Amino acid sequence: MLDTFQMFILAFALGLTGALAPGPTLVATINASVTGGWTMGPRVTLGHMLSELVIVILIIAGLATVALRYTTAVAVIGGMALVIFGILTIAGSRGVSLAGSGNGTAAVTANPYFAGFFTSVANPYFWIWWLTVGSAMVIAGLAGGIILACVFMAGHWCADLGWYTVVSTGISKGKTLLTDTTYQRIMIACGIFLVIFGVYYLVRVVVPPA
Repeated sequence: MLDTFQMFILAFALGLTGALAPGPTLVATINASVTGGWTMGPRVTLGHMLSELVIVILIIAGLATVALRYTTAVAVIGGMALVIFGILTIAGSRGVSLAGSGNGTAAVTANPYFAGFFTSVANPYFWIWWLTVGSAMVIAGLAGGIILACVFMAGHWCADLGWYTVVSTGISKGKTLLTDTTYQRIMIACGIFLVIFGVYYLVRVVVPPA
């Protein structure tokens, strides 16, 4: 049985590997941070944490086993949502500026908590991770008591908060180096990434890996 310190370090390491991977929540953080400042990282993370809190409660309630039956449906719905979100990001890139006059950017910056929550629940990887690794770790923590399970979540969230704060701070400090054209291209690239990311999961449903 892991002790408190070991559980925290393990959770931090697992959380960091997930946070470092490119994904829609990272895209939301970048989009918001250009005009909203370094605080967008922590705010997006809070929305992300809320989605994970709901998952943890469901796991504790014993629903992980039931949800595993619907991983295909989750992948399809999440993949379609990511494609739509990517298309909207590309469409919203027209006319945006670093001054925040673009409607697409303003919408994300004004709702960083929603952006963090939505991009998390729309990400198939998020559900797959929590229905496998995440649920297993929470259940392992519960075997040592509710405190150990809470320590796991604390370590996991520290990794998320640390990484997205680093990203938002870096983007915010460097925004004076970006022109409006460059920012529009970044948004287009992010949108294309989301579309590819969504299509990837939809293809995996149709053609499962060997």
